[in-house]
Amino acid sequence: QVQLVESGGGLVQAGGSLRLSCAPSRSTFSPNAMDWYRQAPGKQRELVATINSGGRTRYADFVEGRFTISRDNAKNTVYLQMDSLKPEDTAVYYCHTATFLREYWGQGTQVTVSS
Repeated sequence: QVQLVESGGGLVQAGGSLRLSCAPSRSTFSPNAMDWYRQAPGKQRELVATINSGGRTRYADFVEGRFTISRDNAKNTVYLQMDSLKPEDTAVYYCHTATFLREYWGQGTQVTVSS
């Protein structure tokens, strides 16, 4: 059973930066597109950014150029670099991918931005 393992969340002041990482528990699992979602308390889970195996990226409007999604195919790891963080970015961030058989979600990592 493949799992997505996330790391890098934490507490940061507004204007600060964090980098999240996500890697499958099995190195031979190499999906095409990988995504980051987030869910704030009382809100629905929303897409933050996505990247495909060729490196093509797409971002939610609220990112406004502050976040960068990237992947290291040699390490089979996807990253989310978050800069200029705002209190409204506070949420649990989830790594996600899907194959034609099923979806995979990470356990989530808490990001808290203080004002």
